[in-house]
Amino acid sequence: GQGLRFGPGKADLLTRIRETGSVAAAAAAMGMSYRRAWSLVAEANRAFRAPLVELSRGGEGGGGARLTKEGEAVLASYRALADLVLVEIADDRGGIGLV
Repeated sequence: GQGLRFGPGKADLLTRIRETGSVAAAAAAMGMSYRRAWSLVAEANRAFRAPLVELSRGGEGGGGARLTKEGEAVLASYRALADLVLVEIADDRGGIGLV
């Protein structure tokens, strides 16, 4: 396998999609190209058993995007893991103290 390809970039993108309901708005908020954001979403959707982002075709204002139950779960797990890692680093007296 190619390993699990889910990191801070995708986590931030998913968070913005959840907040904005739009891949385009999420990309703009991150200063990322729309095309790059779409490719990250497609990659994330392929990497897991079920898609993380559900896309709907739009009419007037374009399509929408929202996180699926799987997407919410993956994001929550990632955030919990990231918090745990930061706490571990902060607790390691010989390591880097994070402010």
